[in-house]
Amino acid sequence: MARIRAGVDRLLELEETLLRGKRIGLLTNPTGLTADFRTTVEVCRELRHGKLTALFACEHGIRGERQAGVLFEDEVDPELGIPVYSLYGERKRPTAEILESVDTVLFDIQDLGVRFYTFLTTLIYTMEACEEAGKELVVLDRPNPLGGEGYEGGILEPGFESMVGCYTMPIRTGMTLGEFAGLVHGEKNWSFPLHVVPLEGWTRDMEFPETGLPWMLPSPNMPLMDTVRVYAGTCFFEGTNLSEGRGTTRPFEMLGAPWMDGREWSRRINALQLPGLQTVPVYFTPTFSKHSGDLCYGIRVFVTDPAAYRSVDVGLHLVHEAARLHPDRFEWLSPFAIGRKPFIDLLTGSELVRTSLTEDGGAEQIISLWKKDTDEWKRRREPYLRYGRN
Repeated sequence: MARIRAGVDRLLELEETLLRGKRIGLLTNPTGLTADFRTTVEVCRELRHGKLTALFACEHGIRGERQAGVLFEDEVDPELGIPVYSLYGERKRPTAEILESVDTVLFDIQDLGVRFYTFLTTLIYTMEACEEAGKELVVLDRPNPLGGEGYEGGILEPGFESMVGCYTMPIRTGMTLGEFAGLVHGEKNWSFPLHVVPLEGWTRDMEFPETGLPWMLPSPNMPLMDTVRVYAGTCFFEGTNLSEGRGTTRPFEMLGAPWMDGREWSRRINALQLPGLQTVPVYFTPTFSKHSGDLCYGIRVFVTDPAAYRSVDVGLHLVHEAARLHPDRFEWLSPFAIGRKPFIDLLTGSELVRTSLTEDGGAEQIISLWKKDTDEWKRRREPYLRYGRN
């Protein structure tokens, strides 16, 4: 049985106050589940005081069926007969014309609290659209799966905004989606009505498995809590010519390339004795994405102590050692298009990692610099925290 109630679990009892007479546009995906396994779409179909008139779909689609980066267009929901507006195609945010058909936007998605996981960007873009159109937004809050205390990484610098990061925030926020929405709304001094339906019973020291809520993978390559724990650091490999494990049953936990010396890489990483981390050498063959069909040699990352593990710090050390081990083969990926920044810059929020990580002591130098950013983030987020410790 669930120990907590997510925002959607409280929606029907609050709908008369929040949604009376409103036309509702719902932004959700398969993670929109109640504690008793009903979808948020189903809940909204049962509303007595409001009417569901539109759906919005972000990256991976309304049913979570599309791989990372796959663009898609609008469609019509075959059961409800209402439009499903794509926010991951030619448009990335609701237009004023679309918002004319709704009074209130409901947002219910399980997020990771990681800047480059694009749901946060979709939330911010939707908030911008609501501010411009004068529409209200209701965020149905969900737990930060890693709890609400850990935050890591450098602040996104001006000029490095993209779909994988569009706000001055660190890589890991340590906030719930509702808390983060409140911070952006407050810092931007926006005037549109923002309502957060808070969690009931959740505390900052609670990881997702402790909630009792059903875990539905938020994207095709985020199947398990094991994946969530490492993702904020091992996603850096998306900006390199090494496989980040896409196309395997352990994405972001297995890393490597056909030319990598996995045994030596693992030995060097384990010798650092990073808190909560152990690696072992592995072979794997991705079925899609980088090095598809090629035998790769690399490492498997294990989190032995979730409370001590710092995913961003680990990611920097992993890339540093890989680059130092094979300086003749390791590469940062080129920009996807002329005039664009290298993807590693977009992921990390500046050019610092690309230009200095491979130097002697590069990982430690960056971690030290980013500590100032996280200290500032701690101060900024404090007024917007809704939940305490147990």
